[in-house]
Amino acid sequence: MAITRLTDIITVFDSKWTYGDVKFGYDGEVNQDHDTQYPLMLVNPPESIMPVVYDGREEYSFEINFYNLYSQAAQSVVTLQKRWDNLQDLSNEWLDMVLKNYQDVTVEAYLNDESIEIERIKDSKNDKLVQIKLVFTMSAFTRCFRPVSKYPSDFSDLVVWLRADSGVTFDIPTKQVSAWSDGSGNSNDVAQATSKKQPLRIGYGGANDKTYIGFDGVDDTFTSNNNSPISTDFTIFEVSKINGDSNTIFSYNRTGVSSINFGTSVKSLHATVNDGSTAIITQTNVDNLATNHIGVFKKNGKRIDLEYYDSANSILTNVTNLGFNDTTTFNSAKFNIGSFDTGITDITLLDGNISEVIVYNRELSESEISDVKGYLNLKYKIY
Repeated sequence: MAITRLTDIITVFDSKWTYGDVKFGYDGEVNQDHDTQYPLMLVNPPESIMPVVYDGREEYSFEINFYNLYSQAAQSVVTLQKRWDNLQDLSNEWLDMVLKNYQDVTVEAYLNDESIEIERIKDSKNDKLVQIKLVFTMSAFTRCFRPVSKYPSDFSDLVVWLRADSGVTFDIPTKQVSAWSDGSGNSNDVAQATSKKQPLRIGYGGANDKTYIGFDGVDDTFTSNNNSPISTDFTIFEVSKINGDSNTIFSYNRTGVSSINFGTSVKSLHATVNDGSTAIITQTNVDNLATNHIGVFKKNGKRIDLEYYDSANSILTNVTNLGFNDTTTFNSAKFNIGSFDTGITDITLLDGNISEVIVYNRELSESEISDVKGYLNLKYKIY
């Protein structure tokens, strides 16, 4: 059964009211816009409850107000009862069309088995308006709370979990981020003490309109407080949106010994590991990286796998290099978010947004990767 959110219900409400304007707000806002096209439908923000948590249904208590003009001149021609009847006819027709929208094989929303309250009001607000108020309860399947969802913390060897919507220390006026706390429980936090190099925390407008951390592509970057927690094999997930060509999302570098670089090159998600002399490199060719996506980078011995998902693409690739030293470790230096540190300067700085980074200190199974991707996609609605 499809999940129906409040936004989805309001969209249906709006689309089915074709007689005049629609507003989502409160009664006091009715007269703020004197260019309103009547009859007007005003949807008050509803309260809701989940009467049975594991049932996944949310009951919304809607109060819908319908207004039409009833001037002094009209009052001498049309009776109040007639104007109310006409407005109620429109409201009934609208509600009927809303319910018809949900008449399919899987009913996503429906009216509860209780009466609809109808109130008739005259001379409403400052304008000469008549009003019909409908109060009803609508149920919709909004969330399954049964333990079918998996979270990154459900799997062993989670060592870094950075979420833009959690654990971020930032200056409210400037939005500059000085620290980003690790949610894995291992205190693998990242930070940036230099003000001009601090990325920005933006509270909306990211994937699925969620919070993101924005990097300017000039000098914004984070460095871990601790050395990288990656031993030999690993799995890294990222949700980001990239604006430039050559960018780094996650990196580790001990010059001349070992390195990891997970980011982008021209029109491709790019992944590299290096044992100091031999590299394994792969990439996924994508026409447009300037869209929110999920990337997965996995290393197992002498092989690396790379996965890329967005709303239009699903790309998987892998490379094996038998000359690679598979005992190489990646835990003798700090790791970076948003840049590749050569030891002298930061290169391939990130021009784009990061929503989430998740790192495991092992190769995850295909089933585990699928579950973590499912968590990310449920949250960010990537594909």
